Amino acid sequence: MIKVWGRKTSSNVQVVLWCLAELGLEFDRVDAGIHYGVVNTPEYLAMNPNATVPTIIDGDNPPMWESAAINRYLARQYASAPFWPADPVEQAHVDQWAEWAKLNFGLNFSVPVFWKVVRTAKSKQDPEAIASAVVKLNGIAQIADRQLASHQYLTGNNFTVADVMFGHLLYRYYTIDIERTGLPNIARYYEDLQTRPAYREHVMVNYDELRAGD
Repeated sequence: MIKVWGRKTSSNVQVVLWCLAELGLEFDRVDAGIHYGVVNTPEYLAMNPNATVPTIIDGDNPPMWESAAINRYLARQYASAPFWPADPVEQAHVDQWAEWAKLNFGLNFSVPVFWKVVRTAKSKQDPEAIASAVVKLNGIAQIADRQLASHQYLTGNNFTVADVMFGHLLYRYYTIDIERTGLPNIARYYEDLQTRPAYREHVMVNYDELRAGD
């Protein structure tokens, strides 16, 4: 049994839970982070010195942290093609889009947009900075939109770990109050993702506990 530490409202936890569910793997989750605590205890820090979530332990293996690294491990250990191709070149193609999703779209969404819109009190928000960040984000998103114009999924016509790394961010992207224009293929892709039971269960999660007051 795989054990996962991390609250269900963490996007970094969600991306791992979604991957686990898509692979049909059983797991036991422990709430950790923000008001749930745990992450600053000596026991947790011995597993993950960053005091972040998620952390997983798979059987007798040592603890693992960093969501992208965890998902690559799960894909290599438990998945088969096309979710994680056997061919090294095809693997790299999937992995480059997974990295793009985390390092380009993710980093330009989570802190400069989601945190500023949802996790910052209205009285402390900077509308001009948010608008500028959204323009930059939507410019980056155009890369994926062009890719999805001729592919059902991010790397082709098969669902892969790259879609997990990108798609888990879209629920928040489409449910916060920002300007979204000119991304018809991502909109179609997001509609497709919502038909996946694992996506609905582990990604489409109410995040009201993260909202800052006025």
